[in-house]
Amino acid sequence: MPYDVVYESEVRSFIERNPMTFLRVTRAEAEFPEGSGPAPAEVFARAKQNLDWFIREKMYSLDPEEAIYIYQLASSDHVQTGVVGCCCLDEYENGLIKKHEKVRPDKVEDRTEHLLAVEAQTGLIFLAFRNTEKIRTLIASAVTDEPIYCFECPENIVQSIWRITNTAPWTAAFAEVPAMYIADGHHRAESALNVRNKMREADPDHTKDEAYNSVVAGMFPAEDLRILPYNRVVKDLNGLSKEEFFEHVRKSFTLAETDEKVPQNHGEVCMYIDGRWYKLRLNVRFESEPDAIQRLDVSIVQDYLLAPVLGIHDSRTDKRIGFVGGARGTDELERVVDDGTAKVAFSMFPTTMDDLLAVSDMGAIMPPKSTWFEPKLKDGLLIHMIGDG
Repeated sequence: MPYDVVYESEVRSFIERNPMTFLRVTRAEAEFPEGSGPAPAEVFARAKQNLDWFIREKMYSLDPEEAIYIYQLASSDHVQTGVVGCCCLDEYENGLIKKHEKVRPDKVEDRTEHLLAVEAQTGLIFLAFRNTEKIRTLIASAVTDEPIYCFECPENIVQSIWRITNTAPWTAAFAEVPAMYIADGHHRAESALNVRNKMREADPDHTKDEAYNSVVAGMFPAEDLRILPYNRVVKDLNGLSKEEFFEHVRKSFTLAETDEKVPQNHGEVCMYIDGRWYKLRLNVRFESEPDAIQRLDVSIVQDYLLAPVLGIHDSRTDKRIGFVGGARGTDELERVVDDGTAKVAFSMFPTTMDDLLAVSDMGAIMPPKSTWFEPKLKDGLLIHMIGDG
């Protein structure tokens, strides 16, 4: 699973149950005694040791041919099929691979040091693209063959991979795609660029053909992707009583008690406080048509509730707000409020792929934690080695 969607306690549990888990590479800190506080260099060295061990034990082998891979994730109600290959980091640097999030420097630094230590890109950048008939036809044909891997993971997602060595038709088809869009993996992409720059500096004879000049990505048609809501929880009411809080909320929203826990329409939010659910509906008259960012439900909550009422002006840095991925459901929202971890929770209407593409095309940035893609791409299925070994 992706390294950044599990808590440390969960990582320790996974490693105890399954010593073969790839979290031993992506989250090696969990192999140290709890509370021991190992230095980052120790953690990254352990990650490198673990990856080397996986390779020695032949759990991985280097593909001797140039190849791309077809990657399908399928559940009972959803299927998405994309292409895994290496994208030139020049395209990311030049804006042909578009982003919609800011990155945190501390997270980028952590992943940069991890990449340099293990000399491998261990997880896929998750890219979306506007599909074409050529690519649609190529994918449909590829998945009629026998996959090289096919298994069902504990999340009940069937993961299948096909290997393609005749890459020329695919290269030609993707050359007609004007842009790629980062769906998930902004920190990975920025870290890969940092690593490329550092390795170029250390390699004055570089040719731009070295492995570190590319980043491995899973590229999926935007039409196939599913975004779940990214919900919010807040620790306190900013010094307000519940009644005062409700009074402030009513300045921008209608508010009514409800049995619903998940909003059904854009502009609606379901709020949980003191054991009860309430439906909020934006009730603001705009002087001009909102742009693609202002229309986002996460923007509405930020601009009309979190900032003016709860005093949370920067969701990236404010410790009073937490984020709960949609896959954890509203039960998790109720739990953190009922046990006192948070005072209020907001169940959000999900951002759409059209929203993401529109904001990215504007060259703009979404509020933090605007999208939760499900299912998540698996770390460790396909690795891109960037060192000399």
